[in-house]
Order: sequence, then structure tokens, then C-alpha cells
Amino acid sequence: MRLRDLVEHASQKFAEAGIDSAQNDAELLAGHVLGLNRGQVQSALIIDTEISEEQAEKITDLFGRRLQREPLQHITGTAYFRNLELSVGRGVFIPRPETEFVAQLAIDALRATAQAEPIAADLGTGSGAIALSLATEVPHAKVFAVEKSDDAIEFTRANFKKYADGSATLIHGDLANAFHELDGQISVVVSNPPYIPADAIPRDVEVHLHDPAMALYGGADGLDVIRVVSSVGQRLLLEGGTLIIEHADAQSEQVVQLLLADGWRQVEAHRDLTGRDRAVTATK
Repeated sequence: MRLRDLVEHASQKFAEAGIDSAQNDAELLAGHVLGLNRGQVQSALIIDTEISEEQAEKITDLFGRRLQREPLQHITGTAYFRNLELSVGRGVFIPRPETEFVAQLAIDALRATAQAEPIAADLGTGSGAIALSLATEVPHAKVFAVEKSDDAIEFTRANFKKYADGSATLIHGDLANAFHELDGQISVVVSNPPYIPADAIPRDVEVHLHDPAMALYGGADGLDVIRVVSSVGQRLLLEGGTLIIEHADAQSEQVVQLLLADGWRQVEAHRDLTGRDRAVTATK
């Protein structure tokens, strides 16, 4: 069996099914079975590599799962975020590339603090993507993270075990009641909370079929958890501390007004690298 034939056929089927990253996904899934990175797969395609019948069957099985719109990251068990290779699967929200921008806002704010060992908190950490980015890229900081989901927490723990070297602490619980022992001591609070309105249907098939509802939906207007994050941020942050909240691209003005009403200062909206409204920052 020629690897090229298999990958080209899958790429065509993926494209017909409406999968935007058709060629990418076909190559990555083939590489997952063969133990090759994408560049190595592309080299194998160029030299017309032959694969065994057993390998072809395994690859075809994964292609079938992707055609059913199972997320690529669930199939491979891995999601890439900034410098991290995170363990993911059913029950944990897959970190998105746009959230890397939100993590950068938090990293910049943490690096700008005057404290020798500034403290950051990630509220609703999911896979741990933001918290572990802070811990690995701002090593002089202490990072705390909380995750409520019973399904997600095992993935979160695995990622903290891999990347946290004592500079990051994870708890399993409700963000509303987290870290009372740190009230008024934290320099940066960041959150990528659920923000989709309850009656809205996410655009991507993979999202509404496979991402956990707990990580997606934020009440009737999508802002219920953001309201809680605002309140908790007021409790946790020291004077002059920074709050960073991710939101849907249509919610920027609503989040700005919500934070202003809650008494935050220097409330500012931010657009991500695609030019879409992505996050709001505020100062206590």
C-alpha cells in the first residue's frame, strides 16, 4: 500500500466533509500511526513510501473517526499550545490557538509586576494550557489553577505532572470558592471561561458534538461565569493587579461594561492576531 494514495484519498474525503484542515489532518493522523512528525510524513509522501497492510488498516480507522468529525486532538490524545504538548481527550476542552494570545496577555502582565515572586491564578484551567504557559514562561512566578470538571481533571493532573515543577499548584474545585488563602495577594488573574449563550449552537461541528458543555455554555447571555470571575478577581487581586478574561468575538462591549459596572479600572478590549475581539483586561 502506498502511503501517498491513502493520505490523498483521506484528504479529499475530509475536504468534501467540510474539514478545513483536510491535508494537515490526514498527514498528522498517518504520522500518529507511523510514529512520524508531519515533516517526516511529507518526506515519506515525496519518496512514495510503501506501508504494511496492518499500518494501512490502523490509519484508515483513524481517518474514519475524523470523518465522523471527532476532533483530531481527541484521536491523537495531544493538543499543542505555545511551547506545550498537552494530554487531552473526551471531557476536557481542547485549547485553541486564539487562546495563546490570551496567555500572552497574562504572561506580559506577570512579567511586568514588581514582585520578586509574583502570583498568578488561572480560573477554570481545563487542560492547564494557560496556567502551565505561565509557569513555564515566567519561572519566577507562583501559579495556581482550579478546575471543576470531574472528567477533565485527570487530563489536567497529567499535564501538571509533566510540566509543573513545584511552581504551579492545581486544585479540583469550583472557581467561585478557590484560593481564599490568597485573597488580596495575587498579581494576575486570568480566565478562559465558558461564554457561549445557552441557546446558541457553536459553528464548528467538532465543538458542539465533542467539547464538554461545562466548558462551553455560560448561561442565557453567556456571561454568567464571567460575572463570577469578575467577583473572584476582585477578591484575589492585590491593588493594581490585572484581570484578563477571554470572551466570544461579539461580547467585547458587554464584558467591558460588566467590568466597569463592577468597579474595575483601566478596562481595555484586545483583538487577537486575526483581528477579532478576544479578551478584556482590567486593573483592580
